[in-house]
Amino acid sequence: GKYPNEVFTLPKHLDEKVAALHLAAVGAELDTLSQDQAEYIGVTVAGPFKPETYRY
Repeated sequence: GKYPNEVFTLPKHLDEKVAALHLAAVGAELDTLSQDQAEYIGVTVAGPFKPETYRY
């Protein structure tokens, strides 16, 4: 194949996009953070919501 036999990690923004798409597939919904909530946890409303080193 084109790719070596190894584990590839996605950039955080793509990892979160895949996670959001998976929620829809299982019939779940994700709430949007308010500006106050985002500021409280130190992220933007649009994410990413976890540091680059965090994996789901």
